[in-house]
Amino acid sequence: MLLGVFFVISTLVFAVQESRQDTVENDDDEKDTTVNTGAYQITAIDIPADLNFAGETVPLDDPEVLERVDREFLVNTYWQSNAVLLIKRAHKYFPVIEPILAKNGIPDDFKYLAVAESGLQNVVSPAGATGFWQIMKATGREYGLEVNSNVDERYHLEKATEVACRYLKKSKERFGTWTLAAASYNAGPGSINKFLGVQKADSYYDLLLGQETGRYVFRIMAIKEILNSPEKYGFLIEEEDMYKAVPTFQIEVAEPVFSFADFAKEYEISYKVLKRHNPWLRQPHLNNASKKKYTIQIPNKGYYK
Repeated sequence: MLLGVFFVISTLVFAVQESRQDTVENDDDEKDTTVNTGAYQITAIDIPADLNFAGETVPLDDPEVLERVDREFLVNTYWQSNAVLLIKRAHKYFPVIEPILAKNGIPDDFKYLAVAESGLQNVVSPAGATGFWQIMKATGREYGLEVNSNVDERYHLEKATEVACRYLKKSKERFGTWTLAAASYNAGPGSINKFLGVQKADSYYDLLLGQETGRYVFRIMAIKEILNSPEKYGFLIEEEDMYKAVPTFQIEVAEPVFSFADFAKEYEISYKVLKRHNPWLRQPHLNNASKKKYTIQIPNKGYYK
């Protein structure tokens, strides 16, 4: 009896396998267009022939450069969750960054440097670089930012962007190209100057660099292309899915604030919301013995319950 049942089951399985095999086998001169239709597919990526950074052409005829470009396009395209987050955040923060770059004569492509540096988040690196633009404490102070236990303006997007512009402009004047200026933002101008001297080169693309800086500009370019043309790379994000800035109004404070929790309540918001809109305020209070004037952003009523 068991043998009979086994025979029937085996016959059915074989028949199903034969049927499936018949659906995927085609004549040698006929291509099957039905198998895997609509399935997720991994493909190579076409690199734009006119790829450039800040108007400076990428030498894609160099096979080593092409491979490095290709790597960044593949990594950043197929890390889908991260790319979607970057697209959504860019919609929120690029309108703040773009006019500051334009005002300072910095190419618009450098907004993607901020993306590469921090993912458009107020993160802190193991070395202590902080904020969207990953500014070190000494650099921030050198360029006029207030950095102390109460206030850290590296977290102030507008002010940090101004500092990044001045730093990049200075690097461009020193090295002559925007690609080297971008590389120096990552490695430091001293390191780039040393590499150029030792290797007797004058182009980012001709330098043998460490892993991080060697990938840096190519990563920025890949992010630029994906965020500029998300549909081309398979990202279909609707307008309603984008992150949006909450409208705010400004309050000027020129006195010590003993409790930002109480301060927030005066404007019918929580301490958390106040800090979200003013991440440069680093303590629950503000000493301000010098009575310096600070501008605090308060969200319009109705956005937070």
